[in-house]
Amino acid sequence: MKALIPLALTALLAGCASTPDVTVDHDPSADFSRFRTYYWAQELQINNPLAKQRIIAGIDARMASRGFTRQEGSGDIALVGNVATSQKQTLDTFYTGTGMGGWGWGPGWGYGGMGSSTTRVNTYTVGTLVLDMFDTSTKKAVWRGVASGTVSDSPQRNETAVNAALDKMFTSFPPGAAAK
Repeated sequence: MKALIPLALTALLAGCASTPDVTVDHDPSADFSRFRTYYWAQELQINNPLAKQRIIAGIDARMASRGFTRQEGSGDIALVGNVATSQKQTLDTFYTGTGMGGWGWGPGWGYGGMGSSTTRVNTYTVGTLVLDMFDTSTKKAVWRGVASGTVSDSPQRNETAVNAALDKMFTSFPPGAAAK
């Protein structure tokens, strides 16, 4: 029974979705009040067409909700996005043992017992979305958002995680103005 507890705990923790890590940076000298239109300067780089559609739709919706209009081929801001994945591993070691401690005084009398340890290697995929925005008149970068989180086998969980990451990424966008 004791051997099942670490296994159940591992399964429970593995099922939990991690909250995406998001960082945002911008050029403080950029005047975002001048920007009204945007376009995708290059196709979002990702090897999953459904995920690509969801990410683009999510970004477009957040840009539109802040008063920006998407155009084809030109605009005040050029968007460039990239999605990358990488494999990560964690090692979990569980020890189960028996034995008896000492009497509670002296130099630690007692005896050890039999024990065993089990190490489990957990491999998982981390996905990272990088979104850059460029002022098309100056060709300078004005904003960058990076979101990173664990990729699930479930498309629904991934969509939920992407939406949470985009919400967090666009919380203070555009810089210097309250989100509409």
